[in-house]
Amino acid sequence: MTDPVLHYVFDPFCGWCYGAAPLVESLRKISGLKVALHGGGMMAGRARQPVTPQLRDYVLHHDQRIAQMSGQPFGDAYKNGLLGDSTAVFDSEPPTTAILAAEQLGLRGLDLLKRIQHAHFIEGRKVADPAVLRALAIELGLDAAEFDKAYASLSGKATFEHISDSRALLSKVGGHGFPTFALLHQQQLSVLDFGRYLGHPAEWQASVEKVLAA
Repeated sequence: MTDPVLHYVFDPFCGWCYGAAPLVESLRKISGLKVALHGGGMMAGRARQPVTPQLRDYVLHHDQRIAQMSGQPFGDAYKNGLLGDSTAVFDSEPPTTAILAAEQLGLRGLDLLKRIQHAHFIEGRKVADPAVLRALAIELGLDAAEFDKAYASLSGKATFEHISDSRALLSKVGGHGFPTFALLHQQQLSVLDFGRYLGHPAEWQASVEKVLAA
């Protein structure tokens, strides 16, 4: 019998993924459960967006609800800095590539995703900028030269193939956007309902442990 796997379809710019970050962290405490990351490219390619007043209003409306439901904070540098910066672009491709590079260098993808989310939603940094991503990776202890090499090899085609595979998985499990959590357990793949657990990571962990014990 293989160990269970939680397939996590995410996007670095997804506010609901940020809201669910404490839930993901709680599952890392479950012995034997692997968390597999699948970047869905919500704002990659033709979907990349420059920051505009319209985007700012749309995002802030949802962020307010996310904060209320999850308890996750949104920083002033993000709300009144980044979201007012017309030079900023939300592009999921570079941070997804960086996370894939971190995975290649020792399964640090979840750690880098968490750091990217904090840099974006709290610090208001431009996490579509490769230089920012490189700095975050080095901050986590990844070797600069090795990260540069991995990032270069995974840029472009490899990243978009990953995004395509992630979207195929999303379709296969019947997921509805980001985040989607699908648990592979006893050769069965099922989507987990996480919404009612936002802000309650210990309860979410207990519910998943109950499923795994069945």
